Amino acid sequence: MSGSDSGVAVLGVGMHPWGKWGRNFVEYGVHAARAALADAGVDWQDVDLVVGGETVRNGYGGYVAGATFAQALGWNGATVATSYAACATGAQALDTARARILAGLSEVALVVGADTTPQGFLAPNAGERWDDPDWLRFRLLGMTNPAYFAMYARRRMDLYGATPEDFARVKVKNARHGLANPNARYRKEVSVEDVLTSAVVSDPLHLLDICATSDGGAAVLVASTEYARRLGVERPVRIDAISTVTPTFPNTVLDMPNISTDASTAVAAPECTFKESIGHAAYEEAGVDPADVSLAEVYDLSTALELDWMEDLGLCKRGEAEALLRAGDTTLGGRIPVNPSGGLACFGEAVPAQALAQVCEVTWQLRGQATGRQVEGARVGITANQGLFGHGSSVILSV
Repeated sequence: MSGSDSGVAVLGVGMHPWGKWGRNFVEYGVHAARAALADAGVDWQDVDLVVGGETVRNGYGGYVAGATFAQALGWNGATVATSYAACATGAQALDTARARILAGLSEVALVVGADTTPQGFLAPNAGERWDDPDWLRFRLLGMTNPAYFAMYARRRMDLYGATPEDFARVKVKNARHGLANPNARYRKEVSVEDVLTSAVVSDPLHLLDICATSDGGAAVLVASTEYARRLGVERPVRIDAISTVTPTFPNTVLDMPNISTDASTAVAAPECTFKESIGHAAYEEAGVDPADVSLAEVYDLSTALELDWMEDLGLCKRGEAEALLRAGDTTLGGRIPVNPSGGLACFGEAVPAQALAQVCEVTWQLRGQATGRQVEGARVGITANQGLFGHGSSVILSV
């Protein structure tokens, strides 16, 4: 694990509660940013870099989110940048900030992501684009996101014997975790029966197996460890690794929004799948392994995807995720709590904010500040997200 004096510290985190508020995304981002600054005890005028997570549904201001948030907070001369990597946007924005701090180009960076989303399915932008796989999958196949989630779920059932009841148990667990999270949109316990009797969206997944689309915002204030010491923070949460690796050819597992995979007839498939490689790169950089992890915040767009991520991150062997779930190992008080925040099951998807929200949760956990959902003795946390077109991310933090 990183222990040098040249690392990057998380000084402050903040969120705007998730929901369907019907307001401009900038309001959510500014709320989260001010909360992160207050959490850190850092003045806005001391921030020398603002990195925004781009939102593609909110006009030009969303495309240049870094400058949009900087202006809304009050121009202070800071350098600005904007990142986009679909659902991995927040982590990529955080990586930009970390890289500039490690390079000595910035000292205090504010990373912000916020979104206002439509009701129902996320759809492609308007217009005809016959060379855009994300447009084609809707036009040619009617492949909404839940249709992909259902294929992944069916794959688990065929390969590992997973059942709809197992998927429902993931929702039950996460709903229980989210009860104590003041930023969660859904704070209500559900039963396995509730999940299984909710409407089927894409067989075998029901409505309560799939996350909603939400409005929300999250922000993380990071700085050099030297700045943290000057601020009087002797033992901050540290960023030990950020992985944003791409797939290795041939990528033989179907990833949204593609409608085919690479062939492995001429070139053998790589040892790690794309999602496995995301976590592997993070572990390698941080100098830890899965056995060191205290908790994981993973990308549960559907209940079945949480089970996949547990295996992709090496928290258990292939085909064993259901057994850990049934044994209670992934709930609070278990061996490796997964999504103690409640996950996307309780939040819903606010694309540029969700990877940062995971970092916020892990930070609170490592500080011992996750009231009502605290993982006791947490020392190392890992996050995981996947975007479109070969984007993905994993962040490892420690104290």
